Amino acid sequence: MISGRKNCKAFTLVEVMVALAIIALSLTAVAAKMSRMIDTSNSMRERTFASWIAQNKIAELRLANVIPEVTATSGEVDYANTTWRWRAVTSESGIDNLFRVDVEISYADDSAVIRKVTGFIGEPVIPGQSNRAWNRGSEGSGARE
Repeated sequence: MISGRKNCKAFTLVEVMVALAIIALSLTAVAAKMSRMIDTSNSMRERTFASWIAQNKIAELRLANVIPEVTATSGEVDYANTTWRWRAVTSESGIDNLFRVDVEISYADDSAVIRKVTGFIGEPVIPGQSNRAWNRGSEGSGARE
């Protein structure tokens, strides 16, 4: 007996189309997730660079070893192949001889603040003078016989 229909073990066109649709949706979801991961990575890099720039600006103000003026200053700096704008606002902290410095960082062509870092600057001292308080106890503390 010869039957008119052979016993085929293949996929139908509908099954192939459903499988392709599932794969297309999966790849779209993976691509969207990777895009979000790249955006997050770029954002973290920008905030890290901005934080470093702000911390460097506070360190520069401390190393100037002068009493800071209560004022706002700004400028631009090139860092990591990008031009950044910084704005430092120095204000009184409410404690004698201690000043608060708020440094905001943004792109040079954009006004949106990427990072704001706050630091404190005290009254300048003679270099090496602050270590004397630590060394006071060690003077003459040698073993006695």
